[in-house]
Amino acid sequence: MGSEHLSATFEVIALAFMVAIIIFDLLIVVKRPHVPSFKECGIWVAVYVSLALLFGLILMAVGNAQIATEFYAGWLTEYSLSIDNLFIFVIILAKFKVPPRNQQEALMVGIIIALMLRAIMIVLGAALIERYSWVFYIFGAYLLYTAWGLVKGEGDDDEEFKESRFVAWVRKRAHVADNFDGGKFRTVIDGKRMWTPMLLVAISLGATDLVFALDSIPAIFGLTKDPFIVFSTNLFALMGLRQLYFMLGGLLDRLVYLPKGLAFILFFIGVKLVLEAMHTNSLSFINGGEPLHVPEVPIWLSLTVIAGTLILSTVLSLTIGVKRHPLEEAHSPEVPHVDGASLGTGPESRS
Repeated sequence: MGSEHLSATFEVIALAFMVAIIIFDLLIVVKRPHVPSFKECGIWVAVYVSLALLFGLILMAVGNAQIATEFYAGWLTEYSLSIDNLFIFVIILAKFKVPPRNQQEALMVGIIIALMLRAIMIVLGAALIERYSWVFYIFGAYLLYTAWGLVKGEGDDDEEFKESRFVAWVRKRAHVADNFDGGKFRTVIDGKRMWTPMLLVAISLGATDLVFALDSIPAIFGLTKDPFIVFSTNLFALMGLRQLYFMLGGLLDRLVYLPKGLAFILFFIGVKLVLEAMHTNSLSFINGGEPLHVPEVPIWLSLTVIAGTLILSTVLSLTIGVKRHPLEEAHSPEVPHVDGASLGTGPESRS
């Protein structure tokens, strides 16, 4: 992907290794559909986190400390935003009433779709940044807007998840059965080949994650301009996401201060992006098109702020948050719980 500090050979080998892990993970899901235990999920999450930490050390060895720090800062940001995405994943799987033992397949396919779409966004984003440095103004303003929305609580309407226009379009034009057939995407009913609701679930998960990527990818570009590192942080953040989904269970509801912590992180990176845009300013109506002398935020400070914010928001959520926001009923992703009307996939729910 054209990294300045890494050889093309290393990039190809690293990407091949990461893709192989994703394929291996998918094969496990397809071969053995089941509801993973907490222990199993914990082991896999620990493995993926360890691989990310090891990859950072490898980057330091073959590149330098700067690029390794950029990876760690980007990975932490992307991973924390991915955890926040799990809230809406719970709602989507509940909406379509995905059988617990088949939720892993749905999550895995959705994640792979999201990864391919993110790769396209990263390539386009890198091309824009290389040609138009002022795009940082737009990225920064968008992150500040998103952070303000999180503070105001505009992201609290996840339980009102509505089917996207594209999913509705697919539902109308594809022959989609009312019931699942295990983890299959195609089934035969009365001698007629039909899609199962698993198709709509995978599309919904992938499309929803793409919407979240509109926040996360500009945020990562605020920490590093290296497209290889941006893609690597996304890939490592998505690794183990399905296991994390089952592992966290009711803990998702207890991380009440996580959205506020993410809002602060996005605000911090948004300011950093605006400062970067001012530092490389080329817009004629700002300072006559000349760069402005503004402070630069070092990557070590970014990493410290991101890690500190995540730790603080988690600790506050599990201490003060539990007392101020007691849960009447904890629930697990294994049997998603959604308040309100039926969220079935039959004809009566398609109006």
